[in-house]
Amino acid sequence: MADVKVEDGIISVKDLVVQDPKAAAVLMEYPEAKWPEITRRALKIGLGYLKGGAQD
Repeated sequence: MADVKVEDGIISVKDLVVQDPKAAAVLMEYPEAKWPEITRRALKIGLGYLKGGAQD
């Protein structure tokens, strides 16, 4: 389980492991130097998609 913290609107994730071969294949199409930014954007989009879901 990843260590996730939220402080002052900043989400920090430590030791996150995602087991998804299809997602890994997509990420590997880009230069490794871009992986952190791509991952950050994907997480932001995913969390935005879940917005309001906590009440369900």
